[in-house]
Amino acid sequence: MELYNLMMAFAQPTQQGQQQTAPIWTSFVPLILLMVVFYFLLIRPQQKKAKAHSQMLGKIKSGDKVLCGGGIIGTVVSVKDKTVTVKTADTKIEILKSAVSDIIQEDI
Repeated sequence: MELYNLMMAFAQPTQQGQQQTAPIWTSFVPLILLMVVFYFLLIRPQQKKAKAHSQMLGKIKSGDKVLCGGGIIGTVVSVKDKTVTVKTADTKIEILKSAVSDIIQEDI
């Protein structure tokens, strides 16, 4: 009899006492909304910026005045596949194209 009383104490309540629970997919709705917000606020603008930067790197030509990532400003002397040679006051520096931050003045 003691075992029966113990089992009844831990038993689930009957159907009449249970509350109805929401479907399982409703718990995923806030997570999905959060992912959509992150996409439009963080991921998509970063992709646009990267695309614009790669287009800018494709337009670099000899004679352009450029700003490098380290703060160096110089004139492009030659352009290769992955590198650019930039001339500052008396020095020529070969840098990666990806290090070019901006084209300050295009050669006309």
